[in-house]
Amino acid sequence: MQRYMLTIRSASLTGYADLARHVGLDPARMLRRVGLNARDLVDPDTPISTDAVRELLENSAAAANVEDFGLQLAMRRRLSNLGPISAVMSEAPTGRDALESLCRYIRLINASLLTRIEDYGDAVLIRENILMSDKNSVRQSIEMAVGVLYRSMEELLGPNWRPRSVCFEHRPPDGATCHKTFFRSAVEFNSSVNGIVCHAKDLAAYRAGGDSQMALYARRFLDQALSGANESTTHTIRQVIVAMLPNGRCTADQVARHLGVDRRTLQRRLSAEETSFSALLQVIRCELASRQIRDSDRSLSELADLLGFSSSSAFAFWFRKHFGMTVSNWREAQ
Repeated sequence: MQRYMLTIRSASLTGYADLARHVGLDPARMLRRVGLNARDLVDPDTPISTDAVRELLENSAAAANVEDFGLQLAMRRRLSNLGPISAVMSEAPTGRDALESLCRYIRLINASLLTRIEDYGDAVLIRENILMSDKNSVRQSIEMAVGVLYRSMEELLGPNWRPRSVCFEHRPPDGATCHKTFFRSAVEFNSSVNGIVCHAKDLAAYRAGGDSQMALYARRFLDQALSGANESTTHTIRQVIVAMLPNGRCTADQVARHLGVDRRTLQRRLSAEETSFSALLQVIRCELASRQIRDSDRSLSELADLLGFSSSSAFAFWFRKHFGMTVSNWREAQ
């Protein structure tokens, strides 16, 4: 299978050096360990490896023994750190419109981040998923992503806005952190999703827009960038599989239908990138399973649901076949 390097704007590390020094780390040394250097962070639009950023955040949290390192980095963000997207979001007539723009253009900022809006009656979930090509933890990256989303929504909806809850798939931290202080609402760990649950009426409320001419220019610029984005078929299908898996409806036919092609076209495009749908599905399930088991305290049945299996026994059989041991033995080994 061909590797497709995903990138993220270096603006994602705005404030990293100051925070690293604050917690007793040498930022230059930490950057070098993952193949980055301070020059990469001078221009906020410089594309850098998402794998390197994920590794940097995890290494920094571990080296400083700061469990909420990614969240502390998000605390230093403003909506403007999203670049041209912030102009489009600021002009939007409602919070919902602003978030839909974010979902549309997010891959121009961070190719590994998948942001989706899901409606549940009077509640709206803004779900975040990070797509990585390995089995390593993404705890710090997902906390930073959800933190940046929260900061952006707070600027858009006003300081009195409060979400219903903020959710993380990983287990709660062992020590004291800034989660409750930062989010000012209920924080749920070992959740079935990563993201923010809002009141639908808050997102539907009309809000005063910003500079409409600037927003129009920014949208044209972003649409042009989106049309020219060189995204692999494999990466596109990874996004769809991750979105569909928890609903238990992730087959090649269903993914092809979602993308507006037939199954043979889907398989042909994947074959051109030296993979297949079944191989990609197995790789993604292995990546997600290993992260969930290592970073959360979910039961076998919950894991089966998240990975799209019909039963816990089906998941247990699949896991033993691919990992060579039971879930409990693998968890102990980690």
